[in-house]
Amino acid sequence: MPATTELSTEEKIKDAARRIFTRKGFLATTIRDIATEADINVASINYYFRSKENLFAFIMDETIKKLFDKIEPVLNDEDTSITEKIAVCVGYYIDQVLENPDFIFFMVSEVMGGLTKLPMINTMKLLVNSHFARQLRELKTNGDINYHPVNLLWNITGMIMSPFLSRPQMLHSGYFTSDEFFALMQERKKLIPVWMGLIIKG
Repeated sequence: MPATTELSTEEKIKDAARRIFTRKGFLATTIRDIATEADINVASINYYFRSKENLFAFIMDETIKKLFDKIEPVLNDEDTSITEKIAVCVGYYIDQVLENPDFIFFMVSEVMGGLTKLPMINTMKLLVNSHFARQLRELKTNGDINYHPVNLLWNITGMIMSPFLSRPQMLHSGYFTSDEFFALMQERKKLIPVWMGLIIKG
């Protein structure tokens, strides 16, 4: 089989899987669901990815890499302020997770499982060595407290992850709809940079 055909089939599977995982969630999704969505047979998915778990992990790894590929130039932009960097990165992060709501549960399960192969772990050095980190080191407020960039990353990540962790139960209970959740996260894009700015300024 030509390499171009193989690549096309693999991408077709991944695109279908992203749609189904987003629509139904990881647990409710079956290989047959993905095969039907991609209009291919189950054997093809097993050939390329071996299992639903492998396919999901592959997509999530790609999601993390895609996110950090967009964030890296923002962190190293010498012409923007700390709050401007935070605003752009938060927007990218939320948009990425809205496209892949199960991403958060994947991250939590990987961390709880003690795994360290996630691209996110490997990109911590990128953050610590960025222009953004140098800007933070120049700040000394709240009694000369130094702001480590990882502490800010943890704060921002927590502010983004918490709503997604509660999302399935909120939707199931009818507390709000998917559209209402989407609107809340759009509002959160504006709020998180404001909250982080207040923290930094003390």
